[in-house]
Amino acid sequence: MTEQATQAQQRSELHKTIWSIADDLRGSVDGWDFKQYVLGILFYRFISEILCDYLNEVEPDPDFDYSSLSDEEAEFGRSATVKEKGFFILPSELFQNVRASVMQGAPNREEALEHLNETLEQAFRNIEGSAIGEESEKDLKGLFDDMDVNSAKLGNTVTDRNKKLAKLLEKIGTLDFGGEFKENRIDAFGDAYEYLMNMYASNAGKSGGEFFTPQDVSELLARITLVNRDSTDVKRVYDPCCGSGSLLLKFSKILGSKADIDYFGQEINLTTYNLCRINMFLHDINFDKFDIALGDTLKEPAHWDDEPFDAIVSNPPYSIKWEGKSNPLNINDPRFSPAGVLAPESKADLAFTMHMLSWLETAATAAIVEFPGVLYRGGAEGKIRKYLVSNNFIEAIIQLPKEMFFGTSIATCIIVLRKSKVTNDVLFIDASEEFVREGTKNTFKEEHIKKILGVLERREEVERFSKLVFNDDIIENDVNLSVSSYVEKEDLREKIDIHELNAEIEQIVAREQELREKIDAIVADLEGEI
Repeated sequence: MTEQATQAQQRSELHKTIWSIADDLRGSVDGWDFKQYVLGILFYRFISEILCDYLNEVEPDPDFDYSSLSDEEAEFGRSATVKEKGFFILPSELFQNVRASVMQGAPNREEALEHLNETLEQAFRNIEGSAIGEESEKDLKGLFDDMDVNSAKLGNTVTDRNKKLAKLLEKIGTLDFGGEFKENRIDAFGDAYEYLMNMYASNAGKSGGEFFTPQDVSELLARITLVNRDSTDVKRVYDPCCGSGSLLLKFSKILGSKADIDYFGQEINLTTYNLCRINMFLHDINFDKFDIALGDTLKEPAHWDDEPFDAIVSNPPYSIKWEGKSNPLNINDPRFSPAGVLAPESKADLAFTMHMLSWLETAATAAIVEFPGVLYRGGAEGKIRKYLVSNNFIEAIIQLPKEMFFGTSIATCIIVLRKSKVTNDVLFIDASEEFVREGTKNTFKEEHIKKILGVLERREEVERFSKLVFNDDIIENDVNLSVSSYVEKEDLREKIDIHELNAEIEQIVAREQELREKIDAIVADLEGEI
């Protein structure tokens, strides 16, 4: 079996197990909570195994097994372990040991099962507590907050809840990550996370889409920022509305796990903020390589001391409200003030755009998903677009297919920003037909992404696909940035030969006259008989 086939088989088994878990919890736990419990236990397994993997490697004794130590013996290595890994777990509180204690045939199983909720709650509290006072404290704090092991959603009684938790531990423990853990953990745990998020978002309506950007779109955005650049120059990537972190983590997959990248992001939703940090850990990003902040990016940006960034990718929330001009401080904010006008209070889209432009390194690229109205609405948004075009900050506008994002069928677009352009034009790309239909969504395949990136890299015009338009011409056209205004779509209407049509009409008229004469003759004969 080829490596690719083996990976496909492992991935298939992984997905089957997750579905099996979903079946076990269906009816008692809704979609969002289900995802949270599975991710929480998956994360618990991950950090338990990564800790054991690390400690077993640093110990010179080849027969050493951290999981078999007593808690007292393990305490001697606590300080050094926290400094390196950012957290510490006692052997008795490791996922594998807690799981083993409630499996069939385990000694004292009934007692362990009776107190499983208490055991897990204490383990989670101790894991977070191990980082208190350390550099990793803010990265660990609150990670298990959404893992309520005493929730009635798991069952009406403690016994019912513990049985459900035991089943979760059992099923998560059966997930096959293939071969040596240290060789497979990144792809396996990351894939499990992405599959779970995709499964949830595709069935959960609008709220799911707020937290998850489809992987094909994430890949396109990340690769856009790398066009015509040395990838080794990308050291710091940023997403001001990072959601579950999928956009940021695409850089790890594209550039490789050994790439020296620091990840920065901010998220306003507490639950999603926790998801993002968990996702970082599940993709084997150590605590010292990411800085995810909680809060309102427009109102209280968290990374003033870290900007500018080598690459910015984002899928901001569409047309949400913000303070705008109601807060007089905003017009003097260096992020927003250069345009001389603020985005409307009812539509924060271009406020996010200006924020990202401000924090973009001179030679870097930003790729931002935008709501289509941003491209053509007048008023303040029109003035901001004029600022962007007049100062030659817009590299390209890419029209995406409809029905790509969870929770909306609207065809969105990507605006590509760059401060160091050498040409005074904008490349418009119509990728609205570059997709395949999978289920209820349209998706990009590798050939679609390559086609878009190739045209972007060469900045070339392709009939009915891409068009270069000078900035002055865009300004004359009311700064309309809609791709359809510049890229002519293929005319699928049937072409008509006018000469052939006239000949057919003449034949019809002649035939009509012939029929009329015959009818008149018949009528005359009938009248003669009468």
